[in-house]
Amino acid sequence: MKAELQAGNSSSVSLQNPNLFPTSQSSISGALQGCLSSIDGACIERLLLHCANALERNDVTLAQQVMWVLNNVASSTGDPNQRLASYFLKPLILKASRVYPASINVNDSSGGDESFQRRPMSVTELARYVDLIPWYRFGFCASNGAILKAIQGFSRVHVLDFSITHCMQWPTLIDELSKLNEGVPTLRISVLSWRPRVPPSLNAPVQEVGQRLSNFAKFKDVPFEFNVIELTGLPHDQSSSDHLHYDLLIRLLMNDLSTLKIRDDEALVVNCQNWLRYIPDDRKMGNSSEIPSCRDCFLDMIKSINPCIVTVVDEDCDIGASSGLSSRITTCFNYLWIPFDALETFLPKHSLQRIEYESDFGQKIENFIGFEGVKRIEIFESTSKLSQRMVNNGFSSVAFCEDTIKEIKLLLDEHASGWGMKKDGDMLLLTWKGHNSVYASAWVPQRLTELEPWENSMLH
Repeated sequence: MKAELQAGNSSSVSLQNPNLFPTSQSSISGALQGCLSSIDGACIERLLLHCANALERNDVTLAQQVMWVLNNVASSTGDPNQRLASYFLKPLILKASRVYPASINVNDSSGGDESFQRRPMSVTELARYVDLIPWYRFGFCASNGAILKAIQGFSRVHVLDFSITHCMQWPTLIDELSKLNEGVPTLRISVLSWRPRVPPSLNAPVQEVGQRLSNFAKFKDVPFEFNVIELTGLPHDQSSSDHLHYDLLIRLLMNDLSTLKIRDDEALVVNCQNWLRYIPDDRKMGNSSEIPSCRDCFLDMIKSINPCIVTVVDEDCDIGASSGLSSRITTCFNYLWIPFDALETFLPKHSLQRIEYESDFGQKIENFIGFEGVKRIEIFESTSKLSQRMVNNGFSSVAFCEDTIKEIKLLLDEHASGWGMKKDGDMLLLTWKGHNSVYASAWVPQRLTELEPWENSMLH
């Protein structure tokens, strides 16, 4: 657990049963016995890892014992350590119940709290959700800055929006376009008719979102068109894997690029906000060679349509498809303490806003820890791995301009003092108390950067 979280939450939790693990009757390690009198973040992490190791060794007795301790510590309305522990405990219990169905009683280890049922948000609630911490707005601001710079001089702009945030990025871009001195371009935004079933969820159809954007653009005197790319052939069975949806999605797009409705007279922008991590990255062997992953095929498709800019924003976490349970717990625990700790700085323990926000991260934790293989729908990669992937797929990075950096700093000034920003090459990183959380990057196909200046200008 990061030192900042331990220092910021000095209260400890006393266990009700200090004799739970008598040395003669339990295989629990001496190191864990030393932290049973008070529980902090570091000890919770050790308990989680001890539970994972017990499950991997098929030691049902030890797994039950550690879960009992975690059950007495975890609370979805406690301090950040307790709240985080409650979301890790649930998938561990479910994983144990699948391994030892006759030995684990799920109802006996609920983390001390009733299950919280997440409801879809209204558009207004989603706007407040996005504004709560800069987790999303940082990427919106950085991407919009890169887009505005890339489309200078164009009279028509087409944005292909691959994101999970229901177009919450675009009102700010529309507002910025309305202020351009050299003339307001026509803006066309295209979104897919399908998105992964992940938070945040909205109780309005995509067509209603488009109508709201159209009304706002009209108010701002920005010529606007909203297009929904209907994808026929995707399964409608909600129980089917998103992994399979993406596999079919990429095939549909690559086989018929006309569905994207690209026009030669438009500056083409591809926006990927928290999107790549949902595209499977598993590679398979064909008859004579390795078949590229779905993620690489998606990027190859993007390069083939020759965009003037590609923006990629995601969480700076490294949890690969083959990561083991213990590795996932360590990485996830030491990354997702950030939103739990940040929300502690300004929202009370029983705040519905806070509980809802944390429950969305809890869904992420449950998927990370509770599932393996294709059932684990999020595959993260760090900034360095993303950079290497983009280069390998024929893209070059683009630096963010100083105006964009100033805008991001102004944005962060609206939030708690723990938020900051730093550079990593051409990338920008959102930080909490110095630790990386979200990265923003901009890319162009390498063939554009290899052109002579006069050739590049001809494209405009």
